[in-house]
Amino acid sequence: MTKLNYDELSFEEAMEKLEEIVKKLEEGGVPLEQAIDYYQQGMKLSKLCGEKLSQVQEKMTNILTDEKPLDEQKE
Repeated sequence: MTKLNYDELSFEEAMEKLEEIVKKLEEGGVPLEQAIDYYQQGMKLSKLCGEKLSQVQEKMTNILTDEKPLDEQKE
């Protein structure tokens, strides 16, 4: 796999890449060193997805509780 720029991935792209990694690991036949590399990439992608979901959840909470004006919620 090529080196990923995690900061530029959308949630959907990160999930797609994570699913690809899981599929490769589940199929087996991956050399140990490559499996470790896939695992590390998968963990980074999982963390990224979790962070993006947390950001969305916070934005939704702010919108629903009207804590901030809508124009301040845009980033």
